[in-house]
Amino acid sequence: MEERPFAIPSKKLVMWLFIISDACTFGATLFAYGYVRNAAPDWPHHFETASIINVAIMTFVLVTSSLTMLIGTRAAKAGDKSRALRFTFITVALGLVFAGLHLREWASMIGAGVNLFQNPWGAPLFGASFFGVTGLHLLHVVSGAIALTVVGLGYKRGRYNGDDIEIWSLYWHFVDLVWMFVVPMVYLLNVAQ
Repeated sequence: MEERPFAIPSKKLVMWLFIISDACTFGATLFAYGYVRNAAPDWPHHFETASIINVAIMTFVLVTSSLTMLIGTRAAKAGDKSRALRFTFITVALGLVFAGLHLREWASMIGAGVNLFQNPWGAPLFGASFFGVTGLHLLHVVSGAIALTVVGLGYKRGRYNGDDIEIWSLYWHFVDLVWMFVVPMVYLLNVAQ
């Protein structure tokens, strides 16, 4: 059978199409956040040093998880099953650490009186916008961790191969990349002045 130079495996193509559609979802969500933020004259500048430090730690965790995912993917493609599994599951653990840090931040904000309908610091839409954008991203991180766990366990049992690890690594890197847009838009533009 002749190999076509621009052929792409169907699973990988489907993942790329999903990522493109998901990028549109995040783009629209961040656009809506920016619109609401600019339309509200009393938008709070809530995030102080402790919150920004937490965001920096969360960002470090996600960037590190991209590195561990890359190592796991390369190991899977090279046939090193043990190393691939180790780094895939380290990636999952880092994703769960990120989720825990995020939930801690949410608990702090909820404890301060912010929720979907009210905000003690100004514009009521702040809470809904903040929890909407960060919640959408958090949902993707948790979904990615679950998917990597399922694929990792399947890879261990021989049901999946290195290509499957690579395909889900695309999703993981996309979710990490989205965070690089969420941080400046949601956090850095709202630093306490």
